[in-house]
Amino acid sequence: MSRVQLALRVADLEGSIAFYSRLFATEPAKLRPGYANFAIAEPPLKLVLIEGPAGEETRLDHLGVEVESTDQVTAATDRLREAGLATSEEKDTSCCYALQDKVWVHGPGREPWEVYVVKADASACC
Repeated sequence: MSRVQLALRVADLEGSIAFYSRLFATEPAKLRPGYANFAIAEPPLKLVLIEGPAGEETRLDHLGVEVESTDQVTAATDRLREAGLATSEEKDTSCCYALQDKVWVHGPGREPWEVYVVKADASACC
């Protein structure tokens, strides 16, 4: 199963966790210092909250598509390149407290999109 990821940079992590827990009627799947993520079943969404500077308004950090395998990341990389998009690959990278393979592209407004697979848990974040 693939699902869209929305990563937000938030000033009030605890307040945001409380709000999104109520909004989606679920608790975070992963909590770490300055970080939380929700694996929401309906609608299929990976919501990531990354703690930002105090007083800063919530803003988009990045968007993504979580897939099930490195083969799917490779297929997405090939498809994006064939479509004429500039890609940037990362293999075995530690991000968001997970070991991942991923490919990045940017939309016309410079919004970053990643297609990624989580391979294992990790102790470090971004």
